[in-house]
Amino acid sequence: MASGLSAALVFFSALGLAASWPSPSALISRTARVLNFFPIPVSEECIATDGRRSGTCLNTYDCRIQNGESSGPCALGFGVCCVFAVSCGSMVENNITYLVNPGFPSLMNGKMECKIKIKKMAPDVTQFRLDFIHFNMGQPNRKTGACDSDVFKVTGGSSRDINLCGQNSGQHMYFDVENIKDAVTITMNLTQDIYRIWEIKVSQIEFNSRAPAGCNQYYHGTKGVIQTMNYAINGRHLADQDYSICIRQEEKMCSIAYEPCDDNSFKIGPPIISNDDNGSGGGPVFGAQGTPLGQGSPSQSCSDRVVMPCDTEDFITPVGSAGLCDLLHCGNTFCSSSDGPCRIESSIKPFNIRVQFGPSAGEENPEDNIGMCLRYEQQACT
Repeated sequence: MASGLSAALVFFSALGLAASWPSPSALISRTARVLNFFPIPVSEECIATDGRRSGTCLNTYDCRIQNGESSGPCALGFGVCCVFAVSCGSMVENNITYLVNPGFPSLMNGKMECKIKIKKMAPDVTQFRLDFIHFNMGQPNRKTGACDSDVFKVTGGSSRDINLCGQNSGQHMYFDVENIKDAVTITMNLTQDIYRIWEIKVSQIEFNSRAPAGCNQYYHGTKGVIQTMNYAINGRHLADQDYSICIRQEEKMCSIAYEPCDDNSFKIGPPIISNDDNGSGGGPVFGAQGTPLGQGSPSQSCSDRVVMPCDTEDFITPVGSAGLCDLLHCGNTFCSSSDGPCRIESSIKPFNIRVQFGPSAGEENPEDNIGMCLRYEQQACT
């Protein structure tokens, strides 16, 4: 490039214009700066220099005018990995954005209402995915499961509103926005003087990349861990929850097996009374899966439960015929029998679990309402 500039100087010198021509070093410097304003061919996800957050690959100018933070190069150095982080009172109109508490990464304390609005960046966006990197808020009422002190709400979408509190770091949720035109509102009502921290990654998902319809959580991989919201050994599962956990069927896998994370990792409601109990305690007598003996549908048995498809003839449908059924689980044991290891397999597709926790119906023992932690592993076709 230097030789080309020298030739140009000789040419313009002959015309008497060399005195007004900038030096070669100045031209090279200017050219390098102008390249930063060229549009990047694709705006794709990139990894920030801290290796922890994700961003969108943009040119420097677009990142700056959108109030993003440049965090390392991308697109062969022609762009920057632009990371967006906002707090209370913001409007989000781009793809990957981190919602953080005031003063993050420090803890915040005090009473306040924090609202953030999120608009679809394109008409073909059909879902928002919320990844709770840090989510530590006030715990629910220990005896009722209701979010009394803090509540995190997502409203304005085309699916059921999300209502959460407690400790949900590492969890995620999908929120349908296919048929909406207005912004989705995230509201955090904080009513006590306690310390909190949150960092929530919000991604906008286009139709061809969306989670299957009806899936509020969507897991990938042949094995993993599933937990209900606010699951902890000394915690309490949330009241008024109704959502579906889905697991993608991986290639060459035909069934799936579930087992508790440990001996105390499935506690949803009061213990189930065994079949040989005569019911002398005055309450209803329950079968192995929580079905009241002599009563109707299993859905009448437990206000808090998880429902899983099953494909064994050992279970009978409400109409009395053998075959496919909804396998209902509640109480303090995941398996119907205490003999041998606790493991349930299913080949019904898709691989789904439905969590149904009713509204608070009164004070209950928190020791019986920790929630659920399950390990899953897909089984190869034979």
